[in-house]
Amino acid sequence: GAHLEKLGSLVEIKGSNARLLPVAERAAYLFGKEGLREPKPKAKKAKSQQLALDFGHILNQLTEEQGTEDITVTQTGKTVLDRIHQTMLLFASGRSDALPRFLIEDGVGADQRFWTLAQSLSALYPPGTEEKRWIDGVLARKKGLGF
Repeated sequence: GAHLEKLGSLVEIKGSNARLLPVAERAAYLFGKEGLREPKPKAKKAKSQQLALDFGHILNQLTEEQGTEDITVTQTGKTVLDRIHQTMLLFASGRSDALPRFLIEDGVGADQRFWTLAQSLSALYPPGTEEKRWIDGVLARKKGLGF
């Protein structure tokens, strides 16, 4: 029942192929900066065929545009997946002080669907990937935040 052409912030369609966008490619959408330029990719590792994006650069650029030293999530994501991706990007950027505000003060962590989907994503991400490390980092903070 999903209409892929209406999910441009989540799915990229090229011809007859569709792919889910990685968390990194959704950063500008999730933090409300549609005009953000994509940074240069990191140097490719010898064994890896896929380029890695420099998330610190993306979030630092967002921080500079906001004029603060801290990322503030001005609007929580519309979907549970959006909110999970927002927390993953906060974790990836080392903004551990923003995680409790987002999960507790904004009420994101009170939704059990958030933690259920986060656990499911953790099981689906391949071991050794950045996304797996980020989602596991968010899940590791669950108990310490009182959830």
